[in-house]
Amino acid sequence: MDDSFQFDPNTIIFLPNYSQKSERVVNWNEFSFENNNEETIIHLPPRVGKGYNRQINLRGGLTIEIIKVQLKDTMYLERRHESAFPLTAHFYLSGMSMVETLNTSEIKSEYTESKGENYLYHLPDLTEIEKWSCKTEIRIISIYAPIHYFHSFCTEEKTTSLQKLIRGDRTSKFHLSLGKNSPEIVRALHQIYQCPYHGLTRQVYLESKALELFSLQFNSCDLSSVSSQKLSIKKEDLDRVEYAKDILIKSYLNPPSLKELSQKVGLNDRTLKQGFKQLFGTTVFGYLYNYRMEQAQELLRNSNLTIAQIAHSVGYSNPEAFSTAFRRKFAQSPKSYQLSK
Repeated sequence: MDDSFQFDPNTIIFLPNYSQKSERVVNWNEFSFENNNEETIIHLPPRVGKGYNRQINLRGGLTIEIIKVQLKDTMYLERRHESAFPLTAHFYLSGMSMVETLNTSEIKSEYTESKGENYLYHLPDLTEIEKWSCKTEIRIISIYAPIHYFHSFCTEEKTTSLQKLIRGDRTSKFHLSLGKNSPEIVRALHQIYQCPYHGLTRQVYLESKALELFSLQFNSCDLSSVSSQKLSIKKEDLDRVEYAKDILIKSYLNPPSLKELSQKVGLNDRTLKQGFKQLFGTTVFGYLYNYRMEQAQELLRNSNLTIAQIAHSVGYSNPEAFSTAFRRKFAQSPKSYQLSK
């Protein structure tokens, strides 16, 4: 990526499949911008794809970034992180990226960030290369907070990487994969997307949602720490839990009972329930519910089926029961989601 034209002082955007070397790097001047006092919207150049990056500036340096893009081709981003790196909460709603971390032993050299999952990280003084896929739309919400933002909140005397960072150790590096987006996280993300307010009310509302997402992630960090200490399920039993998950997915229209599922995979009820909590962060039928809702979301976005047909397609005989379940997870009705696609 030498001799590249830089998108900004710390990021290079690179399109490897262009035949001409001069066309492989995306020039800053190809993007179009909209600005107001609170928000910047950056629109992709047509040769890269379609979509936007919205950056909403809140009090105290808190920033919400909303990315919604459909790429024409695979895209690489080389990011050179400075020492003043913010604490970052990262939520994938769709799409994925593969990340290579250069010249550090503190972070995995390669990892993947995937649809429906969330991450918390602090990565100062290192370089990463992200590979973004063009196979599906990429939708990401990220929350950035300068470290000083949390100083007045910190009262605990723990020794986690997060607590060390908030207490002032800005050299602390970590990238935490916190698993599937919970229904509470999904609800807050959709409320950010669909914020109905303006002016001061909008600022206060979005700040509250940003802090809600951080608090849900902080709680997930605490639960992960407790789980790693208290749950010691054998690897062969975890393999059986994975098998149980596969059975649920294959039979999600007519799923087995908990007792039947336990018998099929050779585990008792208690171990099966503990295994689902450990691997997937939810109950057995909480996992089934999330899977059904994700399938419904895909159908609402990418098909012309009616709400009743989609309800039937994901295992609900009653469209009203389906609408209630969908609203509980995504904080909006199936019809309003369908109309907003």
